[in-house]
Amino acid sequence: MGLFGLFKAKKKPKRGPREDLPPEVSRVVRILEKVHDPETGLNIVEEGLLYGLTVKGDEVEVFLLMARSTPECHFCQVLAINVQNRILGEIMDALKAEGFNRIRIYNEIGLLLAEG
Repeated sequence: MGLFGLFKAKKKPKRGPREDLPPEVSRVVRILEKVHDPETGLNIVEEGLLYGLTVKGDEVEVFLLMARSTPECHFCQVLAINVQNRILGEIMDALKAEGFNRIRIYNEIGLLLAEG
């Protein structure tokens, strides 16, 4: 690769769920693209918080990567918890509005964060 190869425009990543996903999983990914992190303004799929889904009928299990560096400031910890709770609430609301009746949200180590 020459010097000018470094400056070539890179292809933009494709938006939306991967094409090889089952339709019910793609549907849930599209729903979750409407949920935004209030701190960054990015949707949780773009931001990389969503790392797994299980969909069975009207039941959904959502797996989120919520680990971040732990803030030393106690006020910062409160803010982080509030942001996380807001994201969890928006996920629950978005999925319930689309007809899912049993929703479980887990973190990256398998701890249940929310259920409804």
